[in-house]
Amino acid sequence: MRFDALVRRRIPPAAVDLLLAPLLAAAALTEVAAPTQPTGRGLDAVGIAVALMVGAPFAVHRRWPVAALGVVGAAAATLQARHYIASPGVGGGATVGTVLLVFGAAVFLTTVRSRRCPTYRLLAVTALAAGGTETLMGRADGIGSALVVGVLVVAAWALGCQVRARRAMGAEVLEHAAALKREQVALARAAVVEERARIARELHDIVAHHVSLMVVQAIAADRVQTNNPGKTRELHAAIEATGRATVAELRRLLELLRTEEDDAVTGRSPQPGIADIPQLLTSMREAGLDVESASTGTACRLPAGTELTAYRVVQEALTNTLKHAGHTRAAVTFDWRPDRLTVTVRDDGPLAGAVRHVVPPGGGHGLTGMHERVAAVGGTLNTGPLTGGGFLVRACLPLTEPCDNETDCPR
Repeated sequence: MRFDALVRRRIPPAAVDLLLAPLLAAAALTEVAAPTQPTGRGLDAVGIAVALMVGAPFAVHRRWPVAALGVVGAAAATLQARHYIASPGVGGGATVGTVLLVFGAAVFLTTVRSRRCPTYRLLAVTALAAGGTETLMGRADGIGSALVVGVLVVAAWALGCQVRARRAMGAEVLEHAAALKREQVALARAAVVEERARIARELHDIVAHHVSLMVVQAIAADRVQTNNPGKTRELHAAIEATGRATVAELRRLLELLRTEEDDAVTGRSPQPGIADIPQLLTSMREAGLDVESASTGTACRLPAGTELTAYRVVQEALTNTLKHAGHTRAAVTFDWRPDRLTVTVRDDGPLAGAVRHVVPPGGGHGLTGMHERVAAVGGTLNTGPLTGGGFLVRACLPLTEPCDNETDCPR
């Protein structure tokens, strides 16, 4: 456990440099102390000081990379010029000692750590300075030594550019992943907002429909309680049943909100559909609305969203009939076609001589909500008063593809 934690712990960059500097200085001292050529001067005070200058700049290389590279290069050139280390071209071969490898490491780290990627000018200056030092010494192997140092510098620079490019690519990938994550969070928030708007429409439909029924039934019960106690009890029972249904649906929606927040959906009741419309019509008849239903064509299975839309259109239309026309006659028809389902709700308006139970308007969004629901599934909605009296609601719901325009739906 402690070993794993130690491995996962990141060593500070400053500590890495402080460890690297004495190690490289010790490597340079080792080469100076054991010269590989007969003319080597061996280890003395000057050699020790200059060898230490080969490794010491790495302690501050991260902060001043170009200056540190210059100090390392000057120290390496001094050691070679004063014969503390062998020339890389001595004996006709290519021999790269420890000090030159340290110089190559300085070139590599400078390329990687510079704030701006070193240009070809820096590469050319470094290679020419190193090669020129070898040539100006006046040795017979000066040109060969210059070529060896030049190849070493170019190789270190190229490797540093490769590492720098890989780091930049990794940073770009991380930035792209972060951008994707932010986009996913934004899309999730937008989905939550859209879902809350949908649930708000559901709450409006449920409350407006059931509360309107309860108000109409309460008014009717008040009018008949003296002359017809049995009918009064039936109306009171209907009010109780409607209230229970309202509470059940509200509880379902509140449960939906809670489970979506906790990501644990359990015990959710299904959304109403066309199969639930007969029960809806029964509750309307109990409220005093004379409603009939008819269907033409061959019924088929609909998507859940389209079924819910058809149910809500019928529910909202009949609720509006009770609110504005009272106890009247209404008809609900379903016209099934291969490409669409047309739902029509028509009422006769207030009947002559009939008592009209006016329900105070609630300033809701009934017709607007219906338009939004139908448009959400790609359909069209037509509403308006009829010439001979009454009101018409007609929704065209596509079965395979959205209607192109409102003329696709029969008038």
